[in-house]
Amino acid sequence: MHITKDTVVTLAVRIADLQGRLLDQSKGAEAYLHGGYGNTLPKLEAALEGRQAGDQLTLQLAAPDAFGERGEQLVRTLPKREFPPGVKVGGVLELPDDQGRPQAFRVAKVRGDTVHLDGNHPLAGQALRFMVKVLAVRAATPEEIQHRHAHGEHGHHH
Repeated sequence: MHITKDTVVTLAVRIADLQGRLLDQSKGAEAYLHGGYGNTLPKLEAALEGRQAGDQLTLQLAAPDAFGERGEQLVRTLPKREFPPGVKVGGVLELPDDQGRPQAFRVAKVRGDTVHLDGNHPLAGQALRFMVKVLAVRAATPEEIQHRHAHGEHGHHH
């Protein structure tokens, strides 16, 4: 089966910088609903169109097409006293963004009595190389299409 609109695509993904240094890789198979649902990067989705299980591709994306440019408006500092004891670098919490919508912020560093938060994706601002292997392609279920995302192996998980 080829990757087309309303197929669930299972991938293994490795992400490297342009010098080839591995930055991230999927912990296991990752599935998404293909077809303009916003479940993966648009340029990656376009490159996967028409491919099938077993295909591999390497795609180089500029920062705006990968995880976006860094936005300094997404960097904040808060007093450490506003956090529960044991706040650690790498922790994630939700705070309202500029429009009041929930936004995930990662604890970037803790310095003295100040916690530095970053709402940017950790790979934002970088041109990246994606090495992708298509593991499986199947027709999406009506429920997945209605919900606009792939469901887990054993049904609906959210």
